Amino acid sequence: MSFDRLFIGIAGMIGAGKSTLAKTLGEHLDIDVYYEPVEDNEYLEDFYADTAKYAFATQIYLLNRRFQQHQEIIWTGRSAVQDRTIYEDSVFAKMLVQLGLMDERDWRTYQALFAHMSNFMCRPNVIVYLDVKPGRSMERILARSRGVESGISMEYLEALYQGYEEFIADISRSTPVIRVDYDRFHSAEEMASMIEREYLDHNFLREVTKFDPVR
Repeated sequence: MSFDRLFIGIAGMIGAGKSTLAKTLGEHLDIDVYYEPVEDNEYLEDFYADTAKYAFATQIYLLNRRFQQHQEIIWTGRSAVQDRTIYEDSVFAKMLVQLGLMDERDWRTYQALFAHMSNFMCRPNVIVYLDVKPGRSMERILARSRGVESGISMEYLEALYQGYEEFIADISRSTPVIRVDYDRFHSAEEMASMIEREYLDHNFLREVTKFDPVR
């Protein structure tokens, strides 16, 4: 099937499986894939080692990198899937403020910068939200054993999950959201097939706000 400038965003917690699904959807639909800047993120190790010190710098770095991706998606004019959208960055920033890891002044600066950037952005046609609870997120973080993630706490993940729930409730008012439980699928390929078959092929994007598959 051919898609004309389709923009899919993959949202979800740390370890939710966003990159795997983005890659699979890209192959399934033959569209471009934009991955979250992790491997070459020069702030990430410092952020997890001393979150309060590097919170603002890390958030600005990620906002800038994701904005670059976002602009490329717009200006190339090709269909694409993005592993974590720019709209989710504020979930992390707000959560850091609530945990006392980023101060209010930096949060206000971040919000103002994002507001200016938003004048040059367009929302995805659909967001696929991988609903992974904090405990499951921690299991996956431990299983993949990325050294920089070793300091992530359950408190951090629980605050992040609450932030995601608020984010999804808000953005679903203006952008279609497909909400799925990754653990109910045998593979990313099965999930990608479901998304293509049940939603993209049948043009349901304008109607859908939530999807919870029952096996």
